[in-house]
Amino acid sequence: MQGRLDKLRFDLQEQGLQAILITNATNRQYMTGFTGSSGYVLITESKAYLLTDFRYMTQAPKQAIGYEVVEHAPKAMATVKDLLLKSGIAKVGFEQDDMTYGTFLSTSEALSGIELKATSGLVEKLRMIKDELELAVMQEAADLADRTFDHILSFIRTGAKEIDIALEIEIFMRRNGATSTSFETIVASGERSALPHGKASDRVIQTNEFVKLDYGAYYKSYCSDITRTVVVGQPTEKHKEIYSIVLEAQLETLSKIRPGMTGKEADAIARNVIKQYGYGDYFGHGTGHGLGMEIHEAPRLSVQGDTVLTPGMTVTVEPGIYLPGFGGVRIEDDIVITETGIHILTHSSKDLIVLG
Repeated sequence: MQGRLDKLRFDLQEQGLQAILITNATNRQYMTGFTGSSGYVLITESKAYLLTDFRYMTQAPKQAIGYEVVEHAPKAMATVKDLLLKSGIAKVGFEQDDMTYGTFLSTSEALSGIELKATSGLVEKLRMIKDELELAVMQEAADLADRTFDHILSFIRTGAKEIDIALEIEIFMRRNGATSTSFETIVASGERSALPHGKASDRVIQTNEFVKLDYGAYYKSYCSDITRTVVVGQPTEKHKEIYSIVLEAQLETLSKIRPGMTGKEADAIARNVIKQYGYGDYFGHGTGHGLGMEIHEAPRLSVQGDTVLTPGMTVTVEPGIYLPGFGGVRIEDDIVITETGIHILTHSSKDLIVLG
C-alpha cells in the first residue's frame, strides 16, 4: 500500500493540500486493504490513519498494514478534527463525489475552524491503473466467469425460466469462490433480449430465439463482466445477421484498440462497423467501461470518453444491436491495456452457439 500512499501524497501536493479525508468505501479498501463496513481514512504528508469503531479494532490492524488504526469517538469527525489539529493542519480535502450536501454541512460544522476543500477522483485515478497483483485476481475472476458459461449452457433450453438460469449462474459462481455477483445477473430471452439491461424475469424461454447472458463474479474484491448471446432452437437469417455484425464489431475493436487511444476513438471502431450495416440507431450505449473493484469505473469507451487509454487499465468491449420486438445481441470481453496492445481476460466461445 505504500506505493499508493506515495502517489496520492504527490497528487495532494499538486493540489496544495496537506491532508485528505477519504469517505468512499471502495477507496478506503483500495488505500488500506481494510474490508470492514465502516471507517474513514485520513492521510497527511507524514501520517496515514484508519479510523474505525470498536467492532473492527482486532481486524483493522491486521489488514491496514502501514496505517495507524484509531478507534474513533461516537462522533467520528471529533476524532478527525483532533488528529488534524495535532498535526497543525488547517485545510483538508474531501471526496465531493461521495459526500451528500447534508453530510457536507454536518462535517463542516464538526470540523469548524478547518477549511474543507473539494477534490474529485484522486483515488479513482490511481485505481484506473491496476498492478500485477490486481490483474492476477481479475484474471481469476474472468476465469470463473468463463467456467460459469460452460456450466450454464446445459441449463438453457426451451421451457426454462430466465430467473432459474440466473440463479444457477449465481450458485455456480458462489460455490467456486465468488463472494457474490458483480451486479444483478442479466438473462434476457426472445424480445426481452432487446433490453440492454434486461434483468432476469419469470419469462419462459421459447424455441427459435436469442438468450442473452450478462453476468460477472465478484471475487477477492474485484469484478469480472462477460456477455454472451446464444440461440435456442433454429436461428433465422435475422438472428445470424445481427449476431455476425456484433461479432465483427467486437473483433474489430479488439484488434485495433491500443494504448494512447482515447475512449472515444475506441468506441468509434465498434460503432462504425455497426453503422455501416445500417444498425447504428440500435446501438445506444457505450462500447465499454472500466472495471475493477467496482463494476463500472473509469475510463469509459463511449462517445464522451476523453480519457487516454494507458497500460494497466482494464476495460470491457461490449458492442450490441437491440431490435425492439425481435431481440438483441451483445458480446462482451474483459481486457487489459498493455504497452503494445491488449491482453484479453475472458475466453468463452464467441461462435453462435445453437442449443436444442
